[in-house]
Amino acid sequence: MFDRAAATVGRAEGGAPPVRGTGNMHRVSLNYTLGADAAPALVRNPLLDLLQAVSERGSISAAARQLDLSYRHVWGELKRWDAEFGQPLIHWEKGHAARLTDFGAKLLWAERRAQARLLPQIEALRADIERAFAIAFDDSAHVLTFFASHDEALIALGEQARARRLHLDIRFTGSVDAIRALNEGRCEMAGFHTRIKPARGSLSQRTYKPLLQPGRNKLIGFARRTQGLIVAPGNPLGLRTVDDLTRRGVRFVNRALGTGTRVLFDELLADAGIAPASVRGHERVEPSHAAVAHAIVTGMADAGFGIEANARVRGLDFVPLVEEGWLDHQVTRLTAQEYLRPVLAEEVDSLVLGCTHYPLLKPLLRDVAGPRVRLIDSALTTAELAAERLQQGGLARTEGGVADYRFVVSDVPLRFQTIGERFLGRSLGPVEKVDW
Repeated sequence: MFDRAAATVGRAEGGAPPVRGTGNMHRVSLNYTLGADAAPALVRNPLLDLLQAVSERGSISAAARQLDLSYRHVWGELKRWDAEFGQPLIHWEKGHAARLTDFGAKLLWAERRAQARLLPQIEALRADIERAFAIAFDDSAHVLTFFASHDEALIALGEQARARRLHLDIRFTGSVDAIRALNEGRCEMAGFHTRIKPARGSLSQRTYKPLLQPGRNKLIGFARRTQGLIVAPGNPLGLRTVDDLTRRGVRFVNRALGTGTRVLFDELLADAGIAPASVRGHERVEPSHAAVAHAIVTGMADAGFGIEANARVRGLDFVPLVEEGWLDHQVTRLTAQEYLRPVLAEEVDSLVLGCTHYPLLKPLLRDVAGPRVRLIDSALTTAELAAERLQQGGLARTEGGVADYRFVVSDVPLRFQTIGERFLGRSLGPVEKVDW
């Protein structure tokens, strides 16, 4: 789903393994560095960085090289922390890969989850400190307070503004709360995001229209981004539509009420005629896109709804729910109405989606056809029949595991891969071209 981020200018379930207690409460102290170069707003800890490197590399020596440390130093630090905690952090045997103990895995999991969940607050803390320094170093610097939904693009915007001696004091909050802050005079600019053209009477319109004040506010289009399902690498459950989230066993993680992403997701559910209660995990919320992605990485959830950038940077797969804004565009709706008019005039009770791309248009077609017409996805019906025939012929796969796929085309591989990944909702990998 493509949505537009605009600026209004005016005045635990699942997760890490259980471990025994260490018996001591360890306290945290924080510090920061001051410099001219931009860096991610992360709270770093050498021990946790070391555990992450060992987990990724499977070797203490490889972890030391990755962190540009000596093997002796790393080994000494691990032994020191083993003594501090009273239990080992890493399993290591000569000739075998190093791996984290249950306690080490729990420690790393808990810290990385906290980092992901607290990212907006960490960014806000940095913004407060940078604001103070901006005024201290240059009392003529202009400081603009900006409340907005969290997005890495805003960090880049802040760096661009800094080069022009404008300091953006960015406070990350939900889209709804950002506009309220603007109306209450707590900021000079508010960022929110919504569908490019929300339908009349839609949840987006009902949410934002009462908050926006024509004549007092000015809308400035800022960016366009893609929203969709964030899933595990390879999309093992084959999730490709919001309907798939209602399948048995699928665990979903949501964003909090008041965020633009939550408004958008609930609107998609309404468009598809899906009750929120039928999505397992609809009421389980995370405070940021990064936290949603982290829940997928750690296996705490199977899917979340968020922006593509947060999925890609963490090696996750992403299923965009609308292509280039045209699947729910007014032009597409008018075309569907024109083609379906003679069919609906016959008062049909079922409509077969016989062409390959129609399933992507299912929400729009359901809206045009109305609630009395049942949509039949021919692709699903064909797949179910094929599975039944394979079972009857004794040809069905019986063992578990992940199947091997090979894709061969006679046309342009990139085109097939792009369209195929959108339909199948997962990465296809290499696509071969053959000449006929």
